[in-house]
Amino acid sequence: MSFLVLSLGSNLGNTISIDGRSYHLDRAIESLLKTGMKLENKSSIYETEPEGLVEQPKFLNMVLGLKTEFTPQASLKLIRQIESDLGRERKIKNGPRTIDLDIIFYDQLVVLEKDLIIPHPRMHQRAFVLVPLAEILPDYIHPVYHKTVAQLLREIEIKGVRLWN
Repeated sequence: MSFLVLSLGSNLGNTISIDGRSYHLDRAIESLLKTGMKLENKSSIYETEPEGLVEQPKFLNMVLGLKTEFTPQASLKLIRQIESDLGRERKIKNGPRTIDLDIIFYDQLVVLEKDLIIPHPRMHQRAFVLVPLAEILPDYIHPVYHKTVAQLLREIEIKGVRLWN
């Protein structure tokens, strides 16, 4: 089985739970595990300020480490389906979303395809990815930059990221 690292984020709620953002994170995890993926690592949840389009609600973000038999392309197809099932609409770049699932790492593979780039091309610049990632995989080595997650985190400014209840 391969090791897949995903970043999860949500900043839109619903009427089903007190905080719909955490509801969407939970449903996404359940959906991933129903496919046969095995949860190896799960970060805490962090509340983060939006980047890019800042006039939107704060996000809840977390990172998962999963064992999977899906290929990188099949993993991408699967997470796009989960996003769709959870009401994700891609109307505004960096806009609000019920759920956002991004492939951060897939083993130590480097994939450069039209619709899939692994490792995620901006993960090393994003505190909302690196903070939870460093919590669960501080010594994981980025296959392009050849630095640990902890080293990458030390190289950026950490702002707008706080541990959520």
